[in-house]
Amino acid sequence: MCSLKDNIRRIRPASDGLILELKSAHPPSLEGRAGCETWSVDFSPDGSWFAWSMGHGIVWVIAWPLRHDKVNRVEIALESNRQDKTLNCGQTVWGLAFGPRPSKTPAPGEKAASCERESSRLLLATGLDNGVIKIWDVVTGQPRFDLKGHEGIARDLVFTPNEKLTLISSSRDKTLRIWDLTQKGEKEPHVLSGHKDWVSCCSVSPDCSMIASVGRFDRMVCLWSLRSYTFIRNLTGINHKTFYLLASCDFSPDGALLATAAFSGSSWWIDLWDPYTAQKLSTLMDCSEMYGQNQISSLRFSPGGLQLAIVTEDRALQMWEPGQRGMVMQTKEDRTSNGLCCNFHPQGGVVATGTRDGHVRFWMVPRSVPSLCHLCRSVLRHSVSTHQVEALPIPRRILEFLTYRDIPDHSEARSDRSSDEEE
Repeated sequence: MCSLKDNIRRIRPASDGLILELKSAHPPSLEGRAGCETWSVDFSPDGSWFAWSMGHGIVWVIAWPLRHDKVNRVEIALESNRQDKTLNCGQTVWGLAFGPRPSKTPAPGEKAASCERESSRLLLATGLDNGVIKIWDVVTGQPRFDLKGHEGIARDLVFTPNEKLTLISSSRDKTLRIWDLTQKGEKEPHVLSGHKDWVSCCSVSPDCSMIASVGRFDRMVCLWSLRSYTFIRNLTGINHKTFYLLASCDFSPDGALLATAAFSGSSWWIDLWDPYTAQKLSTLMDCSEMYGQNQISSLRFSPGGLQLAIVTEDRALQMWEPGQRGMVMQTKEDRTSNGLCCNFHPQGGVVATGTRDGHVRFWMVPRSVPSLCHLCRSVLRHSVSTHQVEALPIPRRILEFLTYRDIPDHSEARSDRSSDEEE
């Protein structure tokens, strides 16, 4: 395996926000073949590590940030315990996640202690082709133990954001499993059953009360209780197409919104839901006039909740701010962008995207200053449910703002955006 410096294409800041691209060192005979894909990327909770599945069972863990000097060379922090690490998982890696994850709202004085505990026991979970979840020690780069139970690909992994070693996994065996990593795989996990086909993505609410999961082919958006390990409801609404596939889901940082991504033919759309009432609040719909399929692969809320990062088949990255018309950022149309996944740096400012070629790209996020209204709503909604907000004696306009019911639907045709870009 080549060193990191051998796999960096040096790129000067571009108008579309691309910072740099890391290329995996596949032999020429394997380039473009199945197994090269970067199915998952993730930053550690404190932002000091970055990991991506670079194909053929290899995960690369590198120290972050990558430092640019004045001649635009890229270097890695070379401290004794922070050199990049190559993890050979022996199977195709579909999902990965750092943990434990800190609480979204730590108590005063707990942040430093939390960071110290995190650095001493930082783990990386990798979901494999054979259903096994392998747990690694990030500092040493050595495997700790395996989690066995899934009978299909372990597709997506997420740690609960409460500083606990609780891992949620979704699989092509139609189930989700909740693992207690303090038991090192010796205790049977809680199994959530209800999907009729592959479970392609899962997400945990910031208060750790709910799990959301989407089934790619059964078209189910399920909510589960993380406290009682039971099924809550299936989110249903007006379908935009007769036949469609679900791709991804993510909770907003305050837990008041759940975003789901779906596609059908040459169109894709994002629905925003209220997870407490099951109400569909808004839809962003992309209508393309081209023939063939235009798949949406992944979406993620920014750490501040202002924006959604979107990866589609025809654009490497788009950024949408709910409530705003049009995208606040989008790369040029490119059918060979091959995007599969994305994730934000925990402090914001940078988005990483993975591709079918096994490469990863880093993008500069447009700077947005959140309004005081947005900050107040985020703090309130992190601890107050929709039902509790509705019970408050407040004007209707404020109620609609606090419950995100003031976000309009938005739909735009591809031909309109193309003409705008030409101008």
